[in-house]
Amino acid sequence: MQNYSKKTLIDYFKTFVTVNRLEKMKKVLSMRTRYLTVALENIYQPHNASAVLRSCDGFGIQDVHIIENSNVYRENPGVSLGTSQWLTLHKYQKNPENSLSAINALKKNGYRIVATTPHRNDKNLEEFDLTKGKIALFFGTEMHGLSETVLENAEEYMKIPMFGFVESFNISVSCALSLHSLSHRLRKSNIDWTLNQKEKEDVLLEWMRKSVKNAASLEEEFYRRGG
Repeated sequence: MQNYSKKTLIDYFKTFVTVNRLEKMKKVLSMRTRYLTVALENIYQPHNASAVLRSCDGFGIQDVHIIENSNVYRENPGVSLGTSQWLTLHKYQKNPENSLSAINALKKNGYRIVATTPHRNDKNLEEFDLTKGKIALFFGTEMHGLSETVLENAEEYMKIPMFGFVESFNISVSCALSLHSLSHRLRKSNIDWTLNQKEKEDVLLEWMRKSVKNAASLEEEFYRRGG
């Protein structure tokens, strides 16, 4: 396979996408961010996991990190409404301690590990400092919350203020509230939160591949004909 640029392949796929569809992709892409990312640890309820994906797409979060320790992630299509195809999903499922693998990978990419929990030396959501660097928000299961591995390796802790008898919202609500607040403040800030040009090309190419019928065959034909 010859080494053609991503832009060349994107231009080829554009001929199979409607103008309106392409404009929608470009508009959404311009609002995507990797400054914020979400990590789901051991989530086993398809309804909640899928609702989180829907929130991530809606608030412009491009990456979701899915940690499978004892539970396998499953999507509920009726809840996610196909949003997973527009997200970059990173799965951790092959190591004895997948949570630590996710934490190390995120730290290597410059993320602050932030545990969403009301049990530690935490900051309220509204007071959380966005300016200190990229943020990876970790969410745990409904019943047990985050594992000790995440809690011990987290660099910061964040909570949503509660005023009722319940101690916390469920994970999908917690994620939606957190992303609404943080992404809104982020977009109003002077922080450089958008994707760079290479990231935009990478994501757009993946979207094209998922949007164009028989994309794999068309791509093979593209390379066979020499672009």
